[in-house]
Amino acid sequence: MTEEKKRFIQEFVPGKQVTLSHLIANPDPDMFEKLGIQDTGALGIMTLTPSETVIIAGDLATKAASVQIGFLDRFTGSLVLVGSVSEVEMAMTEINRFLKETLGYTPSNITKS
Repeated sequence: MTEEKKRFIQEFVPGKQVTLSHLIANPDPDMFEKLGIQDTGALGIMTLTPSETVIIAGDLATKAASVQIGFLDRFTGSLVLVGSVSEVEMAMTEINRFLKETLGYTPSNITKS
């Protein structure tokens, strides 16, 4: 039996921007289990470029609201925040605001599901 090789293509968007801000209110508990994180009510998913910005965003989030970092990847710029719906939204709003006003980033509208 031969093992099929998988190919991953990663696309980077040039510039300084928040490319995704999405809040999932009250996801199915199975989602938390699959992600390996504690069920706390809401997930906030963000993608930032350049990818190292995610370190700044994670710091801002935990200082702005009572949220925890579910996942942070400085190589892809992915950030997952967990907490109550209102706290996750507050953290995401602060990340977008700070990056826009202080660092000149293009922010992203927070979408919800």
